[in-house]
Amino acid sequence: MTKRHITYLACAAALCGSLLGAAPATATHRTLVVHPGESIQKAVNAAEPGDTVLVLAGTYHESVKVTTPDLTLRGVGQETVLQPAKKAKKAKKAMPQKAAAQKSCAEMGNGICVVGTKSRPVENVTIARMTVTGFSRIGVMAVGAANLNVHGVAAVKNGQWGIAEERSVHSAYRYNVARNNGDAGLFLANSVTTEKGATDTDGTVVEHNLLEKNRIGVTVRRLRNLTVSDNSVSGNCAGVFVVGDENKPKAGHIVVADNQVVKNNKYCKKTARLSFLQGSGIVLTGTEDTLVTGNKVTGNSGKSPLSGGVVVFKSFVGATSDKNRITRNKLSGNAPADLVNQEAAKHGNSFKDNTCKKSKPAGLC
Repeated sequence: MTKRHITYLACAAALCGSLLGAAPATATHRTLVVHPGESIQKAVNAAEPGDTVLVLAGTYHESVKVTTPDLTLRGVGQETVLQPAKKAKKAKKAMPQKAAAQKSCAEMGNGICVVGTKSRPVENVTIARMTVTGFSRIGVMAVGAANLNVHGVAAVKNGQWGIAEERSVHSAYRYNVARNNGDAGLFLANSVTTEKGATDTDGTVVEHNLLEKNRIGVTVRRLRNLTVSDNSVSGNCAGVFVVGDENKPKAGHIVVADNQVVKNNKYCKKTARLSFLQGSGIVLTGTEDTLVTGNKVTGNSGKSPLSGGVVVFKSFVGATSDKNRITRNKLSGNAPADLVNQEAAKHGNSFKDNTCKKSKPAGLC
């Protein structure tokens, strides 16, 4: 754990304390304490709306599914560690198709799952102050959540995403550490599996997170009305990805502000959706009316089609990027250029008041 990790988690501890102090529990709100060797899931199942499940320091080999609204699942810091359960012996008979379609959080390879339904989202859940590591897919996954609060979580070395959500609104991700995950440290999407137009997040925020050595620091895919600000993003193949496609409505009305996006120069091979990645700072593709402002973007260098400091990229699927504003950013040492605009002038993307030396085409600095 580096000093920066400790700083982020210490800030989360202070935030947690202030939040708890601001709203003292009523007599009907309980704290269920989980000791090492006990089941977190059992305590979560026993909890009622308004309760807190407090997980003491130790390593817990299990996955946890949360469906109760107004529930807080909280550790005591980095010493509360959630890891996959030990593999059970394979059953002799194959799992029936219906059962396979209803896999548990653990069977899906996830650590913590916050799950609502399409008609009834799970509301006001808090996940705080713990380490979630070693899961084959996702550290913390939310599906169908509203007013979710994730802070002080270290999502480390998970196979796909560190922390992710889909079909969720008005979430807050603050003071988390996402490091060495197989794809994005933080991944937010309208839907993971369905191709459809962007949805409104009702003001989701991604703030003050440390995103290091993932494939992508943070990915925002097919969403609208969201803020990514004051994050430290470094050592990834790409820093910040804001992605739309040909579906309507288009992704956009997003703010990317005041982030430190530095040396995202790790090499990641191509996938079915993207070319190889290396040296991408902030990338907009298939988006509209997005503001990129006040960011410090330095030392992002590579030869990928998406390389550069701030890149407005012509989408692989032909979706244009329109009326985005790139302003007041400080850029240096990015290659092939600090600012890259691959869209035609008719799409109305503007570059103003940025501090930089080189752009493609020339004249954007």
